[in-house]
Parts: sequence; structure tokens; C-alpha cells
Amino acid sequence: MDKKKIVITGAGSGFGRDWSIALAKRGHEVIALVETVSQIIQVKQLAEQNKCTIAVEKIDITSKKDQEYAWKNFPNIDILVNNAGIGEGGPISEIPVELVRHEFEVNVFSNLEFTQGFIKQMVRNKKGKIIFISSIAGFIGGRFSGAYAASKHAVEAIAEAMSDELEPFGIQVATINPGPYQTGFNDQIIKNLKKWYDPKINFIDASDTSFPIEQDDPKDIIPGVIAVIESDSDSFRNVFPKKYEKIIKEEQQAIWTKKQNKNSTIKK
Repeated sequence: MDKKKIVITGAGSGFGRDWSIALAKRGHEVIALVETVSQIIQVKQLAEQNKCTIAVEKIDITSKKDQEYAWKNFPNIDILVNNAGIGEGGPISEIPVELVRHEFEVNVFSNLEFTQGFIKQMVRNKKGKIIFISSIAGFIGGRFSGAYAASKHAVEAIAEAMSDELEPFGIQVATINPGPYQTGFNDQIIKNLKKWYDPKINFIDASDTSFPIEQDDPKDIIPGVIAVIESDSDSFRNVFPKKYEKIIKEEQQAIWTKKQNKNSTIKK
């Protein structure tokens, strides 16, 4: 296994933090980009406990200044893992559009812009790998997941196009599409909904919303993610847990036979 220089965004918590530690323990040069100063301390302490070394920097991927700092100070990286993202939930028919716009700014536009800067390095070096952390929501939408799913559908389209465009330059592109894992991210989506939803005002009933699917242990995904990051031959698209591949394909097929809604059954 060759030692790689790896930049991971959103590494202050959840998946990003776990993967940073796991990769550093395997001897890679990991640059963990976090959101807050307190996360710098936490990640460094965790690295010390695991007897590994990680460079930790506070980087806001939505900040042009921070983007330029990263491009300048982290040259010649081998792998970029775009893990930073946010989640907004609730009825897409009523969610404040400014929340959807911000979600796209973080999950789509800033991730794309941040990646473009590193692509220039990789093209010059004629090598590199870009990994987008998408979601199973990048393939299927549904009730109360419209905003988040829309942003991840966009990420999927970007990754597909980028893969085709960068192949002649020896640059690999892949997506990792997690299902529900107990990282706190999905629970935060529910909390975000409750910040704006008011059953006295909103007409769609989301008052008893809770995360509807059992969430897996985030440690279970680590071996699969490491394989995608380290391998030169893994698939472009990587769904975890694997059981969701069948579910995704069934739901995608079902949409082709889905009928329009019938006339209203709501009593006036």
C-alpha cells in the first residue's frame, strides 16, 4: 500500500473524523479540514489517543479566502474526499427557500468550487482521485427529504460528468453513498426541521416527524470506505450498506410506473 496525501473536508465529526483517524493509522498523510477551533482540539486529541498523526486545519469551504488558502497550502495531494455537507428536512412544498438555497451552496456549489481548485493541481500532475460523499438520497427522494435529496442528486450529476471529463488526465472520480448511519447527521436534519416548522401555520402535517429508518453503526462503513479510497480499481458508485443497492433499484424502477396523484381527498 502506497502512502497517500489525503485531504478530507467535514472532518470535525461523524464520518469525516472516523475516516481521518482510520486512514492516518494506516500510514497516510491526512489533512483533516474542520469547521470550528474546538474541533481542531478534539481531532488532535483523538489522533493522539490512536497513536497517529493528522494535520488539522479550520477551513470553511464556502469561503473563497479559505478555499484559496487550502489550494495554496496543500499542494500535490493524491486524494480529495469531499465529505462536508449539511442537511435540511421537511416538506419541500413549504420549506423556506433560503434554507434550500444554503443547502445547495454548501453541498453543491462550494464542494464543486473547492474541487475545481484541486483539479488544476491534479491535471498538472496527471494523477489524483476525487471522492464525493453523496448519499442513497442521491438516487431516491421522497416525503420530507426533498431538499437534501435534490442537493445530492446534483452531486451525483457533477460526479458523473467529472468522471468522464477527467479520465483522459488520469484522474479518478468516485462517489460513496451511505445509507442511514448513527453519526448524528440524520438526527440533526430532524432538529433543523423543528426550527422552522409550525403545525399552527404549515399545512402539511410534519408535527410527529422522527427519523423513520433504523441507523447502522458508523464503524461498519469504515473498511468499505478505506477500500474505495485506497483502491485503483473500485467502482465509481459505492453504496453502503450493500443491502441498499437492491432497495434503490426497486424504488427507481417504481417511479417509472408511478401515477399522478388523484384528486384531493381532504375534506373542506
